[in-house]
Amino acid sequence: MTNTTTKYIFVTGGVSSSLGKGIIAASLAKLLQSQGYRTTIQKLDPYINIDPGTLNPYEHGECYVTDDGAETDLDLGHYERFLNVPTSQANNVTTGRIYQSVIDKERRGEFLGKTVQVIPHITDEIKHRIQILGKSGEYDIILTEIGGTVGDIESLPYVEAVRQLKWELGNENALVIHLTLIPYLSAAGELKTKPTQHSVKTLMESGVQADILVCRTEHELNDGIRTKLARFCNVKKESVIQSIDASTIYDVPNMMLEEGLDKVVLNQLQLEAHTPDLTSWNNFTEKLKNPKSDIVIGLIGKYVELQDSYKSILEAFIHAGAANEVRVKVVSIHSEFLDAQNVKLKIENLDGVLVAPGFGERGIEGKIEAIRYVREHNIPFFGICLGMQMAVIEFSRNVLNLHKANSSEMDELTPFPVIDLMEAQKLITKKGGTMRLGSWECNLLENSKVATIYNKNIIHERHRHRYEFNNDFKDQIENSGMLSSGCNPQTGLVEIVEIPSHPWFIGVQYHPEYKSTVANPHPLFLSFIKAALKYKTNKQ
Repeated sequence: MTNTTTKYIFVTGGVSSSLGKGIIAASLAKLLQSQGYRTTIQKLDPYINIDPGTLNPYEHGECYVTDDGAETDLDLGHYERFLNVPTSQANNVTTGRIYQSVIDKERRGEFLGKTVQVIPHITDEIKHRIQILGKSGEYDIILTEIGGTVGDIESLPYVEAVRQLKWELGNENALVIHLTLIPYLSAAGELKTKPTQHSVKTLMESGVQADILVCRTEHELNDGIRTKLARFCNVKKESVIQSIDASTIYDVPNMMLEEGLDKVVLNQLQLEAHTPDLTSWNNFTEKLKNPKSDIVIGLIGKYVELQDSYKSILEAFIHAGAANEVRVKVVSIHSEFLDAQNVKLKIENLDGVLVAPGFGERGIEGKIEAIRYVREHNIPFFGICLGMQMAVIEFSRNVLNLHKANSSEMDELTPFPVIDLMEAQKLITKKGGTMRLGSWECNLLENSKVATIYNKNIIHERHRHRYEFNNDFKDQIENSGMLSSGCNPQTGLVEIVEIPSHPWFIGVQYHPEYKSTVANPHPLFLSFIKAALKYKTNKQ
């Protein structure tokens, strides 16, 4: 349903961080998409890093990678999982990137001697970035999530850019949704609206009037609270939307549908509302909530205390679990505390093990011990990025008897660098945005397990790494029973290893979790969950 004018929806947050702006934006976008509107979402992040690529996962959760090689905020993962539409560099903007662009222009003399200021130069750059996707002609509606919380110093230039854009585009082409919190005071036994009132007031002090309030709450909002919020916050009563806590993020689109968020939005944007077609979405949620069996998967990594560190992997398990009508219970196991003495206790009762991505030497010996155990006991194994590299090291040490085999990332002096720094990386000194990133082609070996799983011979998957399988050891490793079943055709880089004699043992250099969506669960995750279910059934 094509529009001559692209419409813009801005999502701001107040009172508290982590209220779920990304999920609300993705849910609304899903409702608009299911009514025939071409929709995408972009994220404006107020931190001064150019991108989250150099941030510790403890600091910012996982770094999500797009097809075009952008290292982005994990919310872009939610956007893709909900909409099944790829995002790109244009979908994530940071303050660092904004200032870098403006300073580069100043150095080139593009401002003709003018004093460079936050207004208009920084705000003009923000407005330009916001409208790149809209001017492409590919979308009817662009949702823009503004990171942080209203009142933060870092967010002020973005809020000012929204104020200007709303004025320039007109109320029928742009609106602001303010996500806020209605806390419940158990001592008083009531919900409190005052924090929301103050948050809306703070937004208005920057010249922006919220058009719609989405209120996060643990308890139902009664008619009196909705009326009070409408009166004090200058919005229509039907524009006060309740967002009560959900058992799963995948319930939120239907919850927003019940609240009429899509109708309120489309009415203000002067667009026609239709009945959303959520058939396939609801089939997914039905299977998610009514599994026929359960399995337990061990997720072995060194950032397991923070769930956001492996967000895409956890969501990929949900997609594949629902498709297999299985509830996947994920047990987080910290690799730093795994060793030869306790590995049996930690792993013997699992139905499958995934060794997670990561960087650096902390916790790698624990990963290697876990991989040895699952290889020797025929437990389904899935290694991703560093997990694949650890599988190669474990195999080299314990099957080839190259006892000091390692990655040169962990031990520069290892006599057997079965994993080594990529040739193209050896002269690179800068850290940001310099890894092998984005989508790369991979040829699958005919009749291999992965070729059967993908049901094709050529695939494209997303990467984020500096180290690779060392082809100097390829023949030796293959002759001992570990197959290189996927390679990049241009470089000969080994992308996939598998052990044909094992029921399910696959390691991949890329990140398949980034491409798993509700509509298209990733084939490797589907197959892994199926293998884990079979393993559980056979051992009973």
